[in-house]
Amino acid sequence: MSRSPATLLIADDHDLLRDMLARRLAEEPDLQVIGTVADASAALDACLAHRPDLVLMDIDMPGLSAFKAAHLMRDRLPDTRILFLSAYVHDGFISQALEVRAGGYLTKGRNPEALITCIRTVIRGGTCFAPEVESRLEIGPGGVRLAQKPRSRLELLTAREKQILSYLARGMSKKEIARLDGTSVKTVDHHCQHVMEKLDLHDRVELTRYAIREGLVAP
Repeated sequence: MSRSPATLLIADDHDLLRDMLARRLAEEPDLQVIGTVADASAALDACLAHRPDLVLMDIDMPGLSAFKAAHLMRDRLPDTRILFLSAYVHDGFISQALEVRAGGYLTKGRNPEALITCIRTVIRGGTCFAPEVESRLEIGPGGVRLAQKPRSRLELLTAREKQILSYLARGMSKKEIARLDGTSVKTVDHHCQHVMEKLDLHDRVELTRYAIREGLVAP
């Protein structure tokens, strides 16, 4: 008697990539895509509703951070495996992925066959990391960890988020930042939310003090 296919949920805010992944994975008889979503909050809701075997989740999406969603998934659905997919390889991202006990961290642009192999490995309980991620890891008695821990929480931020933090610390409004960068206020707000979540700071005063302490802006 054949086994039921493993169920997957795809979370990525890039419509084209999300649809391409869903179509390619649907060709595999042992894998079943039960849903696709465009943000981490929707991914969490879909997980609680459908309890997939694995969530393939982009790291940088608007709204709720992927790592916060993953933490909640792990708490409520310990049997659901998480595989992160990202265009970026930052020690801060890797560290947070390890903290939520993700099954893997892959970079976008890998060929579909390599991705499918990793998905199967993670579903079976193994781990799978992109070579450029694996080269930054150490495996020891305590498990998998970064070869060198980030020196400060500032290293959890992307270059873009550091720039946003410096603008905020200088007293600029979100509208002014958006105009300066040629982007939308909504996009700036998205970056601000991620900065506060990663730094565990909750208002502009705390952000300003932190930026001064870390040398991003002059006091």
